[in-house]
Amino acid sequence: MIRLQSLTLQRGPQRLLEDAELTLHAGQKAGLIGANGAGKSSLFALLRGELSPDNGNCSMPPDWRIAHMRQEVDTLDRLAVDYVLDGDVRLRQIQNDLAAAEASHDNAALARLHVELDSADGYTADARARKLLAGLGFTNEQMERRVGDFSGGWRMRLNLAQALMCPSDLLLLDEPTNHLDLDAILWLEDWLKGYPGTLLLISHDRDFLDAVVDHVAHVEQKKITLYRGGYSAFERARAERLAQQQQAYEKQQAQRAHMEKYIARFKAQATKARQAQSRIKALERMEELSAAHVDSPFNFTFRESDKISSPLLDMADAQLGYGDKAVLQKVKLQLAPGARIGLLGPNGAGKSTLIKNLAGELSPLSGRLYRGENTTVGYFAQHQLDSLDAKASPLLHLQRIAPTEREQTLRDFLGGFDFRGARLEEPVLNFSGGEKARLALALIAWDKPNLLLLDEPTNHLDLEMRLALTMALQEFSGAVLVVSHDRHLLKSTTDNFMLVADGVVEEFDGDLDDYTRWLADYRQRNAPVSNTPVNPDKTDKKAQRQQAAALRQQLAPHKREAEKLEKELNTLHEKLAKVEAALGDSAIYEAANKDKLRDLLADQAKLKAREAEVEEAWMEALELLESMQAELEALS
Repeated sequence: MIRLQSLTLQRGPQRLLEDAELTLHAGQKAGLIGANGAGKSSLFALLRGELSPDNGNCSMPPDWRIAHMRQEVDTLDRLAVDYVLDGDVRLRQIQNDLAAAEASHDNAALARLHVELDSADGYTADARARKLLAGLGFTNEQMERRVGDFSGGWRMRLNLAQALMCPSDLLLLDEPTNHLDLDAILWLEDWLKGYPGTLLLISHDRDFLDAVVDHVAHVEQKKITLYRGGYSAFERARAERLAQQQQAYEKQQAQRAHMEKYIARFKAQATKARQAQSRIKALERMEELSAAHVDSPFNFTFRESDKISSPLLDMADAQLGYGDKAVLQKVKLQLAPGARIGLLGPNGAGKSTLIKNLAGELSPLSGRLYRGENTTVGYFAQHQLDSLDAKASPLLHLQRIAPTEREQTLRDFLGGFDFRGARLEEPVLNFSGGEKARLALALIAWDKPNLLLLDEPTNHLDLEMRLALTMALQEFSGAVLVVSHDRHLLKSTTDNFMLVADGVVEEFDGDLDDYTRWLADYRQRNAPVSNTPVNPDKTDKKAQRQQAAALRQQLAPHKREAEKLEKELNTLHEKLAKVEAALGDSAIYEAANKDKLRDLLADQAKLKAREAEVEEAWMEALELLESMQAELEALS
């Protein structure tokens, strides 16, 4: 296990942790969350042995193998697939020793090293590395390219693949989804669910945390509090600990009352009907504000546009692309006031190409694009962060677009994006990616847009800012078209989805779960087919051994999952038996035991529902195990 006892950790003059406690057992998967600068990355450095405690103890098994996602790339001339294979240090050492033994004709060493290579799954290593790269969005052609040929975001994907390639007992991942699209995130979720070791994960993606982790370690006020469950469970549990719950509730009730008053007043007026309908939808989307976020430093809205056109944009029979290369054909898309659309589609299908055309950064190769006379576009994309004036402060950026506005008004507005005090007047040169993204969003919000085109707006944003952006978009009365890997943002702020795939743009009739299934089918349909002829009379024993080894590796986590489900099912049976025994006592039905009876009936309903879920999952796990066992026996 990992155990922190009375731990104090300091970087320079800043004390990050003081008398902190944390215990993580082998096999647990924990999300590490907290405000920027709280000490999350420093805690990772401590676990890797790069820092020492200033006081207290940090202990873990001495034989644990630790893998982590590096933040830099120092080998630019390696091929991508070789770079990923370098993550398995033991494998590379065996391969080097084999080459030396072959050169010296040392047959005894060769025999020993081939056994070691087999135990290290060396025969399947290249196939496993390519599978990791494919899951993270690399094509076969890209796998053979130099690391230096890739952009910064794709190099981070290579670092992630290298970390996953490394056999480990403890896996440390710092913001692994930052440079991934939704397709790659869904693949990574499945991979991490099957990871048999201990996982510690820093992430600002709440749906990703919910899907992967079983505990959340929250760093706050120099302490670490461990919560059971995913991020949603953490929100609920922390809300119970905060005294300001009623204050947060009253604030949101006031917002609801304001929107309901507007709806009641204007929904019968033809001139205001569209805006009223927009607010009705916004009210439906509005999530209950958890008290876990009452101390958020962010509170902002997108200022309302003075005028509006209908439609805002109208594209017809358009061919979109770059230069002579067409990416999308016959695109037809109309954006009306109040439209809320999420763009889905596999990596490289043309989502960003479509948004750039709508924003005016690109022009259609052919076809028609009409922009309404009063259309004001707020366009956010990652490359725009680089266009900020590095020498100008947040306040100066805003003063340039609002030269006649009172300075205090601008300061108050930027305060909602957590630019306060001295930070307001510091040049953005040394700002983090998250701070630059917040400033770019602030400039858009000030400009009174009636159409927001957002391309991955949550990259680099922490959980609190993501929630603030979600709530601001819920209250925004204009149109929104968004590409995002943040499923919570998509679910909370959009009404419809459009699918960009195979060169066309069309409506997607389904939700994000349906898209996950569509994506799996799409990947299967587009998987590369091997053209190598198969001779049934010549059995490749080596390939069979490799396949069997890979299958055994896959079998272990499924077996553990089945055993875990069976154990939970037995526990549920015992709890249900106790509840039903209590319900069998006639005294429980007396008037004096009314509250106790109500609680028992509620417990019985919950336990039965959970029992049905677990039993179904257990049966599915057993069926999968049986099929894998049969396949393994066929290879033996």
